[in-house]
Amino acid sequence: RQGHEYRVPGEKTGSWLGQRSQEDGEAQSYQVGQDPTASPMAATLILEPPAHITVRGPGPKQRVTLRASLRDEKGALFQAHARYRADAEGELDLERAPALGGSFAGLEPMGLIWAMEPDKPFWRLVKRDVQTPFVVELEVLDGHEPDAGRLLARELSLEESKFFKRYNAFLFSSLGPGLFPGIIDIYGVGGGLLEYRASLLAGHGFATLAVAFYDFDDLPKDFSNIHLDYFEEVVCYMLQHPQVKGPGVGLLGISLGADICLSMASFLKNISATVSINGSGSSGNSTIHYKQISIPPLGIDLKRIKVTFSGILDIVDIRNDIVEKFENPSMIPIEKAQGPILFIAGQDDHNWRSDLNVQTVSERLQAHGKEKPRIILYPGTGHYIEPPYFSMCPASVHKFFNKVVIWGGELRAHSKAQVDAWKQILSFFSQHLGGTHKGVSPKL
Repeated sequence: RQGHEYRVPGEKTGSWLGQRSQEDGEAQSYQVGQDPTASPMAATLILEPPAHITVRGPGPKQRVTLRASLRDEKGALFQAHARYRADAEGELDLERAPALGGSFAGLEPMGLIWAMEPDKPFWRLVKRDVQTPFVVELEVLDGHEPDAGRLLARELSLEESKFFKRYNAFLFSSLGPGLFPGIIDIYGVGGGLLEYRASLLAGHGFATLAVAFYDFDDLPKDFSNIHLDYFEEVVCYMLQHPQVKGPGVGLLGISLGADICLSMASFLKNISATVSINGSGSSGNSTIHYKQISIPPLGIDLKRIKVTFSGILDIVDIRNDIVEKFENPSMIPIEKAQGPILFIAGQDDHNWRSDLNVQTVSERLQAHGKEKPRIILYPGTGHYIEPPYFSMCPASVHKFFNKVVIWGGELRAHSKAQVDAWKQILSFFSQHLGGTHKGVSPKL
């Protein structure tokens, strides 16, 4: 809708990003008219809040096909399509009209976004550069044929943002005076620096630092050794920042990043809350170091790799068994953590068995006299639990093996889980770090 826009201005001397000008939770509206010419719109369509897509101009009860497309920074094309029928007035509102088939079926207002699939096999949708926009092209095509008929309309949606570098991290926060709860955001084995989740958290009032720990600038090129001293400096930097509210910070990590966060919570001071997304609770293929303490890797057995009929690797069972149950020396001593921890796990995770891992961690905590942690399990959900409406990545190249592996997940269940998990994360951090986000109950 022209006139609604997101602006994320950055200060030339700082590393802060602006907060959304629109109220949280208010949906963007997109109306596609009969004019097929493209017109730019500065608004967030891919991430949040949900888009409200309407089509005006078809004839009464006309059959149309909607197709959404975007290209990532490396040129890979992602697309989804769905078949619809306009109402008696010749209008189509995706919040009321169910898809009759295509990439998905049923009432799914954001289905054209989360159902996108890459044209390149085993390609994961990642926002690598938050300085540049995701451009989503929405087309309305005549008819329901596999290759739909003539183009009736086209619309573009843009998201604009800016950021500033600071060491091996980028700091995102709401623009304006005051103190903000701080969060440190860490991704996994893919390495490098991913900022898109941190920028989204900033839109909800959290000063969020996206941190790289290997394969970025002058950092180590592998992750065989994880040194918590490095992350301790990151925590100190956050707490010394004039716009970060103490006395502690929150941690958010996925996969190996989740295990780093659990290790930080176990050994470092001033950690107020931690969210682990599909972590293992142990030191997998890395040795975790903190001062004179080292947690040895659990290790893997490559003979346990299974190969699918199509040649894709299934590595879900390759990790060595946790002997001595939860007292295995490779397990992270999570009972030492001071702040609360939220464990999020996909029950179809094929990177490792995240649902069983969190149960082992829970047993360890209770054996040490701690309360049972909060655990949210999502059925039909794979390894890469991303922010809302990111397309699911069922398989891609694993950086450690340099081969395509299964990540798991069923499209609809995984996409629903991402929406709910994001709400749970925001609610958890607001509760334990201070904030205004309203609490929610798990929906899955």
